[in-house]
Amino acid sequence: MALVLRAANCPNQELALTNCVFVSRASFSRLPGDEPKYLQLRQFVYVARSNDAVEGDGVGLNSVQRKLLAVSVGDELQGTPWRVPGTGLCRLTLEVDFVRKATVRGTAQLDGSAIVEAVMRRYAHQVFAVGQQVAIDFQGSNLLLTVSALTVAPLAELTSPSVVGVDAQLGLLNAQTFIVLTKAQGAPLALVGMDANRQGANQIIKSDFNFEQMGIGGLDAEFSDIFRRAFASRIFPPAVLKQLGVQHVRGMLLYGPPGTGKTLMARQIGKMLNGREPKIVNGPEVLSKYVGQSEENIRKLFADAEAEQAEQGDDSSLHIIIFDEIDAICKQRGRSNDSTGVHDTVVNQLLSKIDGVNALNNILLIGMTNRKDMIDDALLRPGRLEVQIEIHLPDEAGREQILKIKTANMRKGGYLAPEVSVADLAARAKNFSGAELEGLVKSATSYAFSRQVHVDNLKDVSIGNLRVGAADFDRALTEVKPAFGVAGDDLAALVSGGIVEYGPSLRHLVATADSFMKQLQASQRVNRMAILLEGPPGAGKTALAAHLALRSAWPFVKLVSPDRYVGLSEGAKVAAIARVFDDALKSPLSCVVLDDLERLLEYVRIGPRFSNLVLQTLIVCVRRAPTRGKLLVLATTSCSAVLSSLEMLDAFNSVLPVRCLDPSEAGHVLAEVGGMPPAHVAAAQAAMPAEGLPIKKLLLVLEMAALDGKTPTADAFIQCMHEVAN
Repeated sequence: MALVLRAANCPNQELALTNCVFVSRASFSRLPGDEPKYLQLRQFVYVARSNDAVEGDGVGLNSVQRKLLAVSVGDELQGTPWRVPGTGLCRLTLEVDFVRKATVRGTAQLDGSAIVEAVMRRYAHQVFAVGQQVAIDFQGSNLLLTVSALTVAPLAELTSPSVVGVDAQLGLLNAQTFIVLTKAQGAPLALVGMDANRQGANQIIKSDFNFEQMGIGGLDAEFSDIFRRAFASRIFPPAVLKQLGVQHVRGMLLYGPPGTGKTLMARQIGKMLNGREPKIVNGPEVLSKYVGQSEENIRKLFADAEAEQAEQGDDSSLHIIIFDEIDAICKQRGRSNDSTGVHDTVVNQLLSKIDGVNALNNILLIGMTNRKDMIDDALLRPGRLEVQIEIHLPDEAGREQILKIKTANMRKGGYLAPEVSVADLAARAKNFSGAELEGLVKSATSYAFSRQVHVDNLKDVSIGNLRVGAADFDRALTEVKPAFGVAGDDLAALVSGGIVEYGPSLRHLVATADSFMKQLQASQRVNRMAILLEGPPGAGKTALAAHLALRSAWPFVKLVSPDRYVGLSEGAKVAAIARVFDDALKSPLSCVVLDDLERLLEYVRIGPRFSNLVLQTLIVCVRRAPTRGKLLVLATTSCSAVLSSLEMLDAFNSVLPVRCLDPSEAGHVLAEVGGMPPAHVAAAQAAMPAEGLPIKKLLLVLEMAALDGKTPTADAFIQCMHEVAN
């Protein structure tokens, strides 16, 4: 039996602090059962009392109740009688705050035990629900109590000391209820006079936060580490931490490749926390042209935290300062080329604020960078930026999460075609970062836009047929290339003519290389494999290396070729080579092709001369085993003896010879590629040199012999072969 009521003011101020609702005698008589009678208004249940000041169908509510129920005086409200269940409150957690914070000066010391006694006495047999707010008069101050969590248990078990309640949305307060108090975030008060068991966990993290709604995907493991190391200790009361003898983490560094979500994650951390908004600072903004201004800018960032800690001590709320591109201001000290030493003094100021004599315990500094190696070492030690989380490229499950987030609105609006499989896209978009996945969605959307827009008539745009289909994503995958992906165009150019299978020796070489790659991918112990293809010039080593790299189908394949570094200084060349290998270590499966090693080393026979800096870089990079993932190095050389004398040959696990074609293998190429008749093939084979011909020279001679478009003859082939030889 529901009652249709109208919201009214509470009869008087004294009754407003009882947390009861008041109805007329007529309405009260319609409620079944004995007193106390309970009335459910939306998701909250209140004790209903009769009061002559309430007329007709009115229900007297205090201001806190009206705000909670989202009603104004005169609004219609439906009430339902509520029957007492067979369970009661086992544990009740309340956040304590002032109704009017502005009237409080300084930090008020409140006796927590007395608050618990007042709640038990005044609100006995009342019903509390999660999210409910209750106003209570305590020692002349109006406090606001908010229910943050509760558990219930059967009434018969509540007297047992080993009773364990279950989470619920509402429950009935009884004499056995254990009440836990926590200070609300930002409340100007301190709870004293309680044992540690009644000091509840600080509600530093919102209970309703959702990574997907915040736009974060593929970072579950990283957030788990961040929560464990940076936030878990802040949930416990300060008294517990003092007994443990530990301090809060004050600094955290997020580092990793560009576009992996470092900045997004740091910015969204503020949204999942109760309390103050984080201060977000771009590193270069701190610097100033005026003497001492940069250091003052650092001090201003910590001013609010210092003032609050001086006033409230351990009860101070958490202040988060986020530094984007922190490497811009925290470079290694003593390495600056300028004479001002501004970067050094900024680092000194930051160190003193985080972990100086008067170190703050209510701050969390979050720095983000792509270049961890540039940051001063003193800033990375425990007590400062001690939590260092590497944000890796997302795996397949992470990519699927990100794509679901990026296409959520599209799917909700009906613009995503049903045949689009996010799981399939995630599997194909290997080594895409979060930013690149967003670019992939934008590119696919642009193809859908282009179908609905005509250049000659921009006003006539058809929106009803707008759909982003699987074909759009297929085209986008060919357009958007990941920074840590496959250098497909570069490698394809090296095998533009394809691979001619001229005989058993080539098949054996490819099979051997394949077995090495499969062993590397499947092995639990081996995480690095370096293979050197050695042979005379023109033997097809570069094409074979490119073919093997593409054949691997690994997500990261890069080419290091001498023609890319023409005009670079020795130092710039070393940095470029090292960067390719550094990037390779960030992918689970990586392949690096080193083409023409002697040219990379700038080797010449006269002297002999070579670049020792490049040599040492290549040896170190080829030998370096990745800490995670697998690395395959494919290199080519025409001078293995030179590499042996330079002690570089020892860096390779295997040397595979690529030899010239013997007459039988050359004959196969003449017949299959050139279409030469058997008799002419035999004559051409008889004229070939005993040491054989490299495959490139053989194909060149064959092309010259067929220049007029006719089938090459033995005489034409032999003549062209002598011309090339001379």
